[in-house]
Amino acid sequence: MKAAVHTRYGPPDVVRISEVDKPTAKDNEVLVKVHATTVNRTDSGLRAAKPFINRFFTGPIRPRVTVLGNEFAGDVEAVGSGVTTFEVGDRVFGYNGTRFGAHAEYLAIAEDGSLATMPTNLTYEEAAASTEGSHYALSLIRKAKVRSGQDVLVNGATGAIGSAAVQLLKHLGANVTAVCDTKHVELVKGLGADRVIDYTAQDFTKEAQSYDVVLDAVGKSSFGRTKRLLKPGGIYLSSDLGPLSQNPILALVTPLLRGKKVMFPIPRDNQEMVRYFKELLESGAFRPLIDRRYRLDQIVEAYTYVETGQKIGNVVISVAPPTS
Repeated sequence: MKAAVHTRYGPPDVVRISEVDKPTAKDNEVLVKVHATTVNRTDSGLRAAKPFINRFFTGPIRPRVTVLGNEFAGDVEAVGSGVTTFEVGDRVFGYNGTRFGAHAEYLAIAEDGSLATMPTNLTYEEAAASTEGSHYALSLIRKAKVRSGQDVLVNGATGAIGSAAVQLLKHLGANVTAVCDTKHVELVKGLGADRVIDYTAQDFTKEAQSYDVVLDAVGKSSFGRTKRLLKPGGIYLSSDLGPLSQNPILALVTPLLRGKKVMFPIPRDNQEMVRYFKELLESGAFRPLIDRRYRLDQIVEAYTYVETGQKIGNVVISVAPPTS
């Protein structure tokens, strides 16, 4: 089968399309014919081994996992012995955040992994883009125990994490203030934000309103800069390590001070998570933003674009044409 392979760390052009062995569905596994996947910040960071700490998980000298890609959508091609939840022909989507492998024509995943049947109202591309950024957003929101009526600020509301966070927060009934640039104000309002701050016209860290939670989606700001915005006992969260990798350290220290605090949850991916997103997708409460689409053989271009830092929502890779 064809797959996007990297055998050394480096810039986007270390990735090449190669023929590799097609996986098989072992006991309690499902073999998925991949129709769509994405290129995201996780893929870019692991491919480049940046930050350097990534090498502790992926290999100190060269990558152990040579085919990246963590979210996908496709058709069940085969099932292994013992599989009862899925059948050949099922349209499925999911997240493979430990084994990766979605940048390929086929992917094997455990039946009880982060896998669910696709919502009937979604295309493969939409389904493929609905689990990576959104599961980071969900992890942050659940860690902060956001509830209806709370005031939450989302900084970086146009990325995969931020755009999902705005929608998930509104579903919970939070009052959402979102931060983005001028040209995307209307788009973010369309996601459900109650109020939008244009950071090119106003420094959001100097405004008068205070918040129960500041969700700094990809670490564009910091706890130090946004602390004054927090109500007493308020929470700052980010999916990013922060300046000098301070966020995990602050997450340990600030709760001891019994005041405003940092939380840095480690996201978990499981079947409950994917099924939760399926419900939201079916109801229309959540819809992933898609910026650009590339073919698998254009994946270097996709990586290059993602690393400009300008993507809006998700960048999708079409691996195989849809069957319907």
